[in-house]
Amino acid sequence: MSGSVVVAGLGPGDPQQVTPEVQRALNNATDILGYIPYVARIAARPGLTLHPSDNREELHRARHALELARQGRHAVIVSSGDPGVFAMASALFEALESGNYDTNTDIRILPGITAMLAAAARAGAPLGHDFCAINLSDNLKPWSVVEQRLRMAARGDFAMAFYNPRSKSRPHQFAHVLEILREECESQRLVIFARAVSTPDETVRTVTLAQATPDMADMRTVVIVGNSLTRQVGRWVYTPRSVVVPASAP
Repeated sequence: MSGSVVVAGLGPGDPQQVTPEVQRALNNATDILGYIPYVARIAARPGLTLHPSDNREELHRARHALELARQGRHAVIVSSGDPGVFAMASALFEALESGNYDTNTDIRILPGITAMLAAAARAGAPLGHDFCAINLSDNLKPWSVVEQRLRMAARGDFAMAFYNPRSKSRPHQFAHVLEILREECESQRLVIFARAVSTPDETVRTVTLAQATPDMADMRTVVIVGNSLTRQVGRWVYTPRSVVVPASAP
């Protein structure tokens, strides 16, 4: 009996933003695996086993799903947002590569609406031109790498979306991020703090870099920093689609 593993994005929080493709996979699953709050979003039903786990257990979760597929079951690993953006899709392939699993296992990655894109849509179009996403957590990479990527992105004049800006275990790092941005960018650069977008707890706030403070962010916040051309029109924030390069002086 052939099993399968699906890695599915549940979107930012609103059930209406779960894609029909993901919903079909959830309906056909025998097992749902994921971080505790994400699994809690799945309704129990006969024939479905829920496997909630801690957020530091990604590889164990991925191996568990592959073992279930080996047993002929249909496992769905759920992530918030999109599973390929700082989430479980990469962890699954890491487990597949490092373990004794059949690389021909039926695996599907189903995209979802990312927190970054949901936050941008609420604000307007701050990611309307070239942009990058940076995970500010140093759990899986050294802080020196975070800082280097942050500086290079700022110097390249990318709009930037920050995941995992601040947590109880990392309360001071986001203050350092703001210091770096103030060294590399002008003080009037627009910064969007979008918290819990698409849920009842949603808040979206736009300030200048000079006004931004560390306590404006937590682990439920996506921070979007505009590029040098990002501007406000009424309550909306957008980044123009074109870049005008000044002519060189003779």
